[in-house]
Amino acid sequence: MKLKAPFTSLIINRFEGCKTGDVVDISVNMFGIKNHWISEITEHKITESEAYFIDEGKKLPSPLKIWKHLHKIEKSIDSSIIIDDITYVTTSKIMDFLLFPVIFSMFYYRKPIYKKQFK
Repeated sequence: MKLKAPFTSLIINRFEGCKTGDVVDISVNMFGIKNHWISEITEHKITESEAYFIDEGKKLPSPLKIWKHLHKIEKSIDSSIIIDDITYVTTSKIMDFLLFPVIFSMFYYRKPIYKKQFK
């Protein structure tokens, strides 16, 4: 919950884990608008050099139609690299464009938290 942006509130209704087939069910309140979101972990892998899982939205709040989020940690020479790669589609190209700064800010907000946590 430390990673959520200040303009959102989250309630985790169900969290099965980060392995393929696991389900995450959350209630999201963003800018005062309440929504229900269910994602399924569609892929995961752990190797010597990386660990990742992908969650894909199964029940998404409007205007989202597609959501795919790669959560990845890569081993570097003397550190680790955390990657959040998001693919999303909304009801229109204009909405895709308008939603980009909101989504970007949600994940950019995490950067200093990761740095502080993993110092």
